[in-house]
Amino acid sequence: MTVFHLIRHGEHGLLGKVLAGRMPGVVLTERGRAEIAAVAERLAEDGVAALYASPLERTRESAEILSERLGLPVQFRDDVIELDYGEWTGTTFEAIRADPRWKLWSSARSLACIPGGETMREVQRRVVEALLELQARHPEETVAIVSHGDVIRAALVFALGMPLDFYHRIEVSQGSVSTIRLEPNSIRVVRINERPRLSN
Repeated sequence: MTVFHLIRHGEHGLLGKVLAGRMPGVVLTERGRAEIAAVAERLAEDGVAALYASPLERTRESAEILSERLGLPVQFRDDVIELDYGEWTGTTFEAIRADPRWKLWSSARSLACIPGGETMREVQRRVVEALLELQARHPEETVAIVSHGDVIRAALVFALGMPLDFYHRIEVSQGSVSTIRLEPNSIRVVRINERPRLSN
C-alpha cells in the first residue's frame, strides 16, 4: 500500500486576479508560506518517505518549505505540473468568462479543450500514470506530492470513480492536503481538502 498526500501549493499573489497557469514569477505570499509551514508540521510525524513537486515557482517554493521540515530532498516532475491554460494564461477571469469557448470548458470538462492548451483528460492521464509509477517505486511508503488544484482534482475524481464533469464538486483549496491510498488491487480516498489551521 502506498499513501499519497496531494498538497496544493500555498496562496500566491495573483489569486482571484488572473489565471496564473504556468506563468513564470508566481510566488507565494506570506500567508501562502504560513499555510505550507502548517502543512509541514501536520506531516512531520507521518513518516513521509519521498517528496515530489511540480517545477513551477509556487510549487517549488512550497516543496522547499516541506523539504526543510521533513528532511527530504525535493524531486521535480513535469507530469504533476499545472494544467496548460494555453491562450488563457495570464488573462483576467472577467476576460476569460467573456470568451464564448469558456461556456463549454466550464460545463463539460470531459469534452472541452482550452484554446492552445490541454484537456482535462490529458491532465488526468498524466497524473494517474505518475501515481502508478510512484506506487511501484514506493511500495509500502508514504509519498508527498506538491501540485496544483486542477491536477489534484483530476486525481481525486479518478480515485472516486467520478466523471470529469463532476470536477467542480470537489474543493481543493490552496495549502490543503488530500490523501489517496493506493493498493495493488484498489484505491481509496482517505481525506479531501484538509487545511491546517493558521494562528491568524
